[in-house]
Amino acid sequence: MAYDLPVYLFTGFLEGGKTHMIQESMESPQFNTGEKTLIIQCEEGMDELDISTFNGKNVYLETVENESDLTPDLLSAMAKKHKLDRILIEYNGMWMLSTLYDAMPQNWVIYQQMMFADANTFLSYNQNMRQLMVDKLMNTDLVVLNRTPADIDKETIHKIVRGCSRRAQISYDYPDGHVESDNIEDPLPFDLNAPIVEIGDEDYAVWYRDLTEELQAWDGKTVRVKGIVMRDPKLGKAALLVGRHVMTCCAADITYSPLVCNFSAPVPYKTRDWILVTAKIRIETHKLYANRPGPVLYATDSALTSKPAEEVATFY
Repeated sequence: MAYDLPVYLFTGFLEGGKTHMIQESMESPQFNTGEKTLIIQCEEGMDELDISTFNGKNVYLETVENESDLTPDLLSAMAKKHKLDRILIEYNGMWMLSTLYDAMPQNWVIYQQMMFADANTFLSYNQNMRQLMVDKLMNTDLVVLNRTPADIDKETIHKIVRGCSRRAQISYDYPDGHVESDNIEDPLPFDLNAPIVEIGDEDYAVWYRDLTEELQAWDGKTVRVKGIVMRDPKLGKAALLVGRHVMTCCAADITYSPLVCNFSAPVPYKTRDWILVTAKIRIETHKLYANRPGPVLYATDSALTSKPAEEVATFY
């Protein structure tokens, strides 16, 4: 039986500090105590790794030059060749992470995902390469901004990161060596403790992300939310999908983000009807969620309603 291989994933763009962080980590006796470690580099950065200064010596380097080369066969062969304890991946910022996720062998498990960026170019990258930026922010555990200037716009950066992930920690590294953590509070735009949690039309994207990230916090809660219907014969006459189209980063990245909604009896709603539904949330396994735990609505009240002012939900 294959054992899980922990993967530490370093993402970000050129000159963001990925190579430097890998170098520091591998030199540290707290992180590197001689484990058999494979480092996969997917781009040629400004700096090069110096293996001679690593604390442990069981380190192997592999490179992947083209995104199309990143396949399950290649990664499996690398793991088999070196008989590893763990893997570090320095990922090319111009490649979509889905390529890596699809190529990873089943027993490779991402233990930590970190994004590194130059604080001086973060906003311009976000403006000019928004889809790539969102791709790196959505699942990251930590965002590290290097070379932070004294006049950094933390509010704007915080808003960009939180538009993609509520979980990611944000750290600012300054040229003089001191580090500051982001401490801006993130109050949710709805009252989680209300008897019925009212989800405003403008808050659907934030609510849907929080719901899917914090499943247990929403288990048993009652919500009132507006959404567009999609009927699926496989769900039967007393169940449907209700949700909103959500724009994550740009017009090319709009997806329907629905939830299963069960009713006590058949309902006449048709695909593309807008409804206002009051429902209790239960966290259950369901085929819509690939038989994994997910939020299922149990409607207690519903009615046809008007479209929201903006049909596509956004984060900000």
